[in-house]
Amino acid sequence: MNRLLFSIVSLLVSLSVYTQQLTQVSFNGASTLSSFSIRADQGVLIKISDDGRVLEWGTEWESYRYDYRPGRLQPFMGRIDYYGPEADSINRGKLKSVGTTFLTYYGMYETDDKKGKLRSIGSCFLEYFNNYENQVLRGKIKWVGTIQLEYYSAFENEAVRGKLKMVGNNIITYYSTFDEKLKIGKIKTIGPLHYTWTDNRGFQGSWQSIPMAPVINGVTYIIM
Repeated sequence: MNRLLFSIVSLLVSLSVYTQQLTQVSFNGASTLSSFSIRADQGVLIKISDDGRVLEWGTEWESYRYDYRPGRLQPFMGRIDYYGPEADSINRGKLKSVGTTFLTYYGMYETDDKKGKLRSIGSCFLEYFNNYENQVLRGKIKWVGTIQLEYYSAFENEAVRGKLKMVGNNIITYYSTFDEKLKIGKIKTIGPLHYTWTDNRGFQGSWQSIPMAPVINGVTYIIM
């Protein structure tokens, strides 16, 4: 019995280690969402857009390297495969696997909000807002595995419409059109962290206490 229990525990631990999951959220100009990163097997990160396109993949640049930037990737040297003639016509040529991690896509007979979009990365499945949702939400990723995403709707202040609002239970806010011109649309808070902008290159006050890539609830937020 003890041996059986040990085997079950070992299996559960191994599954948790190799479960693909959301690990990074990246922004350009501290304003516009640029990618989500899913951690796959063999230390690979796969970057995807908010509408389910694969953007880039590779292993993360080590922090001790010259010219290090959070989220920067270097080429994966293992096996990479693409879908061929056997695949649905809408998905031929798309990335099929990186190392031991396989990717699947929704086929041409799916609804328009899913057709051709990324369906899974390993054990991490993606769901999307459908065409009955608010216009700025349609086709965007709604779930990454067990993590739900929310976005600001078309009824919000124009500076925040369509921007990422929540990752799981972590709320992201932005400066609105009622704030100083140089702040409009930029990130104001990520969870408990408050950003105060003084110009297009830096922060004031809290900058010294906020890392370039803070980790909140297991997700790294990269603000460039």
